Amino acid sequence: MKLLLIQGANMASLGRRQPALYGTTTSRELDALLLLRAAELDVELDIFYTSNEGEAVDRIQADSAGIDGILFNPAGFLHAGYGLRDCLKAIAVPAIEIHMTNIEKRGRRSVTADVAVGSIAGFGVDSYVVALEVMVARLRVR
Repeated sequence: MKLLLIQGANMASLGRRQPALYGTTTSRELDALLLLRAAELDVELDIFYTSNEGEAVDRIQADSAGIDGILFNPAGFLHAGYGLRDCLKAIAVPAIEIHMTNIEKRGRRSVTADVAVGSIAGFGVDSYVVALEVMVARLRVR
């Protein structure tokens, strides 16, 4: 099983960016945690960071035929990521949206949430681990 994680705008600066809101775990530490958990689940996980929505779209389109599922944090694309939304809507693989914070509580609305099979938000770094585990469980019962 192969999964792709798309990390949107500003996610590469985890650990330094608003630690009171996003915690002190760095993007490198998060990657290591997720790659370890993916290995435990016997899953290949490719992680891609970008602050350019077009690059996220290009990567999803290029990889969608060779992957089983997508995990994504739209981050800075949350409000106006219609290109990302349309891309996810057009592919045949399931996608789960991830947020470290409870975006609803913060008064945010995601333009990509309605094309995801589900969203996991509000649990910090654990949101990613839960999303990974849920995606693997979902794909294994197919």
